[in-house]
Amino acid sequence: MKVKNQTQQTDTDGDAETFARRPTWAEIDLDALAANFRAVRRTVGGEVGVMAVVKADAYGHGAVGCARRLAAEGVDWFGVALPEEGIELRRAGVAQPILCLEGFWEGQAGALIQHRLTPVVYRRDTAEAFDRAAREAGVVADVHVKIDTGMGRLGVRHEGAAEFAREIKNFANLRVDGLMTHFASADDAGRDSFTAEQLARFREAREAFRAAGHAPTFFDLANSAATFAHPATHGNMVRPGGVLYGLWRDVLQRPQDGLPEFRPVMNVRSQIILLKWIGAGEMLGYGCTFAATRPTLVATVPIGYHDGYARPLSNSGRVIVRGRFAPVVGRISMDMTLLDVTGVPGVERGDQVTLIGADGHLSVPAEDIAKIVGTISYEITCGISARVPRRFKEEGEDSKKKGEGEKGKG
Repeated sequence: MKVKNQTQQTDTDGDAETFARRPTWAEIDLDALAANFRAVRRTVGGEVGVMAVVKADAYGHGAVGCARRLAAEGVDWFGVALPEEGIELRRAGVAQPILCLEGFWEGQAGALIQHRLTPVVYRRDTAEAFDRAAREAGVVADVHVKIDTGMGRLGVRHEGAAEFAREIKNFANLRVDGLMTHFASADDAGRDSFTAEQLARFREAREAFRAAGHAPTFFDLANSAATFAHPATHGNMVRPGGVLYGLWRDVLQRPQDGLPEFRPVMNVRSQIILLKWIGAGEMLGYGCTFAATRPTLVATVPIGYHDGYARPLSNSGRVIVRGRFAPVVGRISMDMTLLDVTGVPGVERGDQVTLIGADGHLSVPAEDIAKIVGTISYEITCGISARVPRRFKEEGEDSKKKGEGEKGKG
């Protein structure tokens, strides 16, 4: 297993240099990512395409490094939130079609044409702006239209789909190449009737677009939850996100036979930089929120809430050191965290600490951390900040070639 142990940073003069860094990093297992992708592919079969959602820096995992591996695995499309994210992938050499799921902002239409990015449209004015940019570039450009079937965020309301289809038929330089929607509660068995209603609304909208003379190639509806719980929603392309990164226990909550065992992709690690004994009755950290009840061996670890190690884990979280769980003690500060390692035999300064992920037979899943914090696993991995370098690892290939220069952008 080869691991890229150093990352590049750019200094103030714009020259890149490689140097030793603080011993805190996020290890990104590209083989696990590939295995999760293949599990999705097996589930949907060969007739259904897969759009890998790599928005938000691939849920904090490093979009460029992840996209390169997924491209090598044969992914059909990539989904990003913003044109800026799509442009980053293009500049990194990613050639697959890229869908901008939130559409685009005023003044970005030309950049979309230039970088061969396909926008989602759901307003007449943005469709008109994109048509104008395509006409100026002398091309007919593809768009995907989003139908709001009940999520209530973005999209043409399903009741207005027929009117919208007729309106944008007048834009000669646009081609509606896809129709999409988003399910609000596909992970909730108690709301299956609502998911079915959303699907019915989408099908009505699809017929309205066909009646208006559009011939979309793609029908993509299913997020991670719908991909596994609702096969009828597959259309001819699915849009998995969290499951690709091994985030599934709080997304695929309903009992299902034959559900793949997705592999977590991110492991956040650091090292012990200081060990000290404190006596019974001594207190630790801001606010003195921890008082030792016995002589206690305390380890200081260089990671804090600015790195994305959430402050609610103070006196509540646990990490892995030398094959043992060790509790977080005291209040997590901006740059450092304290651990009680009294029960870790042979512990030494420099020992590795696993804060998120697996080490040997023990693990601290992002989903478990999310329960303590009161959120979802996606927020935990997305929250790992840019100053925590991403180290990409995979079997049998120099991951420096795959992930050159990428740090995650939490």
